[in-house]
Amino acid sequence: MIAIATISSELLHIVAIVIKSLLTKSMSINLSKAHNLAWRKFLTAHVLLIEQIEQDLAQADLPSLSWYDVLFVLSEAPEHKLRLHELAQAVLLTRSNLTRLVDRLEVAGLIRREQCSSDRRGAFAVITDEGHKMLDRMWVVYGQGIEQYFACHLNTTEVKFLIKILNRITSLTDN
Repeated sequence: MIAIATISSELLHIVAIVIKSLLTKSMSINLSKAHNLAWRKFLTAHVLLIEQIEQDLAQADLPSLSWYDVLFVLSEAPEHKLRLHELAQAVLLTRSNLTRLVDRLEVAGLIRREQCSSDRRGAFAVITDEGHKMLDRMWVVYGQGIEQYFACHLNTTEVKFLIKILNRITSLTDN
């Protein structure tokens, strides 16, 4: 009996190792070192560029990019307004704590809330004239940062190629 139990536990152990090995192989990641390096460089570049532009905005006594993001989205929206849930889907940089950000923008006079006539519980965020002026002031610094830290490193062919690649990637996530 002891020998059978020992064999059985050893056999179970071997089976467990084989199953684990098979599962690991079927779930293994086939990411090349080059692809992983490209991903890491992409993330690093993004973080460094955003941090530098945020620093430039702060030095110019301007609000952060999250403010710019909301103001820009509203400036591009039909009638310069969006429902708050639409705004949350449209912004790029700040989706968490958007309600607090909208509150701060409203206190600063850069946006206002407007009741939705078809849904009394709903509200629109609407960019104000002051919001448009702030967006223009911020763009001077932001645009210079894009030029200085990003665009100057790419020639026309590289820009077209980068756009093609990023369009391919973003089309996967747009569904």
